[in-house]
Amino acid sequence: MQTLDAVRVDEYDADDAASVEASRQVLNAAHAVDAPFVPTLTPFRRTMNLRHGWDGSPERHLLLRVDDQPVAVVDIELGEWDNRDLAWFDLLVHPAHRSRGYGSRLLTEALDLAKQQRRTKFGGAGWETPATEPFAARHGFHRAAQEICRRQSPREMPPGFVETVCAEAAPYAADYELVRLEGPVPDEMLPMLAELTAAINDAPIDDLDIEDEVFTADRIRDYDHAQVSSGHRLRRIIARHRPTGEPAGHTAVVVDTERPELADQHDTSVVRAHRGHRLGLLLKAEMLRWLAEAEPQVTSIDTWNAESNRQMIAVNERLGYRALGRVVAFQRR
Repeated sequence: MQTLDAVRVDEYDADDAASVEASRQVLNAAHAVDAPFVPTLTPFRRTMNLRHGWDGSPERHLLLRVDDQPVAVVDIELGEWDNRDLAWFDLLVHPAHRSRGYGSRLLTEALDLAKQQRRTKFGGAGWETPATEPFAARHGFHRAAQEICRRQSPREMPPGFVETVCAEAAPYAADYELVRLEGPVPDEMLPMLAELTAAINDAPIDDLDIEDEVFTADRIRDYDHAQVSSGHRLRRIIARHRPTGEPAGHTAVVVDTERPELADQHDTSVVRAHRGHRLGLLLKAEMLRWLAEAEPQVTSIDTWNAESNRQMIAVNERLGYRALGRVVAFQRR
């Protein structure tokens, strides 16, 4: 714990219920102003996010209080599979306490913690607001990339929409079969999933100074465990080349079991040797068809893409995804 006047910065984890709740209050207040379309975090979802993360990779969490009131939070990703010189920050300040130096104070604490972990590169992202880039620039961070959050609302699609899209893509993918997988995949399929997931490294990274991500069978197992243990139903569809049996692409979606109307689109990737057959469009359209059958209560599916990834954005827009907001990524050494 560090103390200066009435300001206090504490590290906490998922077992510290009071700090988890305090962080949730800050995050919800910030999102209500910066990105009001973001679903409100429940106590369960915030706790599960802290406990499991995306794939169980190491994270640290700091909370800044002023006069015992929660004011700012930062989640610090310290991945071990790859980019072991990089720390990634997700820092938010309660709107009622902005422009008072609290964000700068918390960022300093986060940088110190990351340096103690021998990280030499630092990055972070935030919703594009008038204050985001000036704050980053004051601390030596430059704009390196930007992403768009999009949402598909299945109930707003016209009757027969998904079938029409599938019919458009199917002739180009006649040599491929689609296989549905629910929940964690069997161990014997993990190496294949690792290969398919690694194809995501071809996606644009703009000016980010990062290495390719490393995907192994163990990492895929960790991802499956983290998603399911944190209260999600996990669904995948894999494309397989019929003549050779080669895995060609995949897509994954998770549905929140606490609020099953909410779903998130995770990775979609196609192996380079099998591109040009509209597999990305077909995989995602088939996923929408599966969700309509198995999860008819879903009212929104959110996805993220680099703004420069025009090919995947075209796929998403054909599927009815509409832009909600932009997140800007920053980096410094």
